[in-house]
Parts: sequence; C-alpha cells; structure tokens
Amino acid sequence: MEKIFKSAVVGMGGIGKTHATCIKNNPNAELVCVCDVNKQRADEAAEQFGVPAVYSVKDMLKNYPEIEVVHVTTSGFENGSWHYVPTMECLDAGKHVLVEKPISNNIEEAREMVAFATKKDLYLGCDLNHYFSEPAFRADQLIKDNKVGEQVYALTKVGFNGSAVNVGVADPNSRMNMMYAHTKAFLTHPFSVMRHFSGDITHIQCFMEKPGARKQSGDLMMSIASVNMKFQNGCIGYMLSQRGDACFGLGGWWSYELAGTRGTFCIENCVEKLTYWENGKDPEIMNTGVTDFGATFPIRINAFYEDLINEVPKEHLRSSGRDALATMEYIFACIESYESGGEVVRPHALPALHGHPTIIH
Repeated sequence: MEKIFKSAVVGMGGIGKTHATCIKNNPNAELVCVCDVNKQRADEAAEQFGVPAVYSVKDMLKNYPEIEVVHVTTSGFENGSWHYVPTMECLDAGKHVLVEKPISNNIEEAREMVAFATKKDLYLGCDLNHYFSEPAFRADQLIKDNKVGEQVYALTKVGFNGSAVNVGVADPNSRMNMMYAHTKAFLTHPFSVMRHFSGDITHIQCFMEKPGARKQSGDLMMSIASVNMKFQNGCIGYMLSQRGDACFGLGGWWSYELAGTRGTFCIENCVEKLTYWENGKDPEIMNTGVTDFGATFPIRINAFYEDLINEVPKEHLRSSGRDALATMEYIFACIESYESGGEVVRPHALPALHGHPTIIH
C-alpha cells in the first residue's frame, strides 16, 4: 500500500529542522509548509526547505487544509511546555500528530493529549527514538528468540559527559533553570528504553541531588537522579542519570544492560554497539560503525509513517502518545518519591487498553 502523507512541522529550531529533513527524505511524506511564531526562524526554514512559511498553527490549518500529519517540535520550559497547545489544535482539526519528547512537562496536559487523540480516533506518536537503532533491533530479536529468558535485572546509565569544575552564574531565564527540568526533559528517553524492553513499571523509588558547583551558581535544577524500579514482569531495574556534572566512565554517555536467565545484552551509546553474553560461550559483539545519534531520527520518523500507511490499530502504534505518557507518569512518580524522602511510589495508572479484533486472540 503506497501513500504520501502531506505534512508540516511546527517549531523550527534545530529539532524541527531535523524533522523537516527527515520528511523531505521520506518517500511516504511531503513537506507542505513550516510554522514558527518566530518569523525569522520560520522564514529561514522555509528558504532552506523550499516550502512556504506560516507563523501560527491557526493560519497553517486554515491555509493548508490538505495537511494530514503535523510534527510538533516546539520547546518551552523543561523542553515541553509548548507541546500541548499546538498538539491539541492539530488533533482538534483532525490531523495526526508526531510530538517531540517530553509529550508535555505538565502531567495533566499529557494525560489530556492522549485522551483527546483517542477521542478523535487519531494517531498521536512521540519521538521516543532511542530504541530505533540497529543495536535495539538486535536486542528485540534476542528477546523474541528467547535468548534472554526470564528477565532478572535492567541497568541504565545515561547523561552528559562533563564536569562542574568551572562555576558560572545560572541564567534565570533559561528554560532549564527549574528544579525538575532535567528529570522531565531527559529521563523520558531512558524510561522509554527500559519500558520498551521490560514492560510497565509498577514501583519507583528516587533520589536526586546536584553538586555544590550548581548550588553556588544559583542553578535550581536537580541534575543527578538515581532511580530504583520494579517491573510488572518481576524484573528489577536501576537508572542513573546526570547532566554533565561528572565524566562518565565505562559505557560512554549511554548504556543499557538487560540480564536474564538465558543471556544478557548491553547496548552502548544508543546506536554504536551491542554485546550479548550466553553462559559458556564467547560474547557476540555487534559494532555498527555508527556514532551519530542523529541516525535514529529518520528511522523513528519512518516508522511513524509506516504505521500510518499500514493503518495499525492505534494501541499498537510504535512509540505512541500513551508510551510517552507512561514515561511522564514514571517521572512524576520520581518527583513524588524524592519529595517524600525516597518512599516507594506506585505510578499513576495508564489509560486502559481495549484491544483490537485483529490482534487479540
């Protein structure tokens, strides 16, 4: 089944340009226009991609009714406060939406976005792109082939390499100078990876901190997060994330390890490497030769268009709005746990799955 979806991008910063490039290079999509409330940014992107510029979602929907898919790549506080309004406007107009992560920095808005997409019977996807890579696909196959077995533990380490030796003065107007900015903007990805491989999380305990250098600078952000978790399947998990406060050691900036009764795999730096260990055998090593994390974007975006073309049941959309909501429920459980001194928290329930007659048996 061949179809070309007429598409637009709202929010023409760096990520918006990345989405626009992916659309231009995708045989199943056609870029109709670009949109940004910042006229200069919209005009520059329009010239770069050879399409018209518009300066509001309202005008975009009015002037280009043929649009079928909208990519919402706006930013805002904690990288997500400008996602809700354009997403809701586009859904209300009957457009499918692919929104950047986090789906929203406000949990009530995130829940409403997912519920509204369901009510409108539209596809709402999110750019949870860290498990759209060759190592992740190989890991999927290992699990499918029962090469991992019963899951025992999952470990994630992800963050920015750096140090806090040089103390500056925090910018009070920065979208990230907020207490839980790192938690909301960045834990989305590691939670999405852990849930992708191990399923829903039922229990969370979290500790947060920031080094003295951040405190001296007046930075409000809690930049270090330590998260214990338990999955519905019985697997035990741990995540460590930090925002450039230290130099990471083994595994680089990103590592994920899943161990089971039959074997263990570890993915390094998202796109670069997978190692699989099986008892009594030499490790199986996949080196992709890919070092650019940006390679995940066209893969993830193409998957969204494939799912639209194949008209998959909404509940089976890969990297869906519901999946993105799950990561935010875990993040807000982390915040609740931290604020209660490290108590174990049960994440808020996700919207019920009702199943589809072509899938359920």
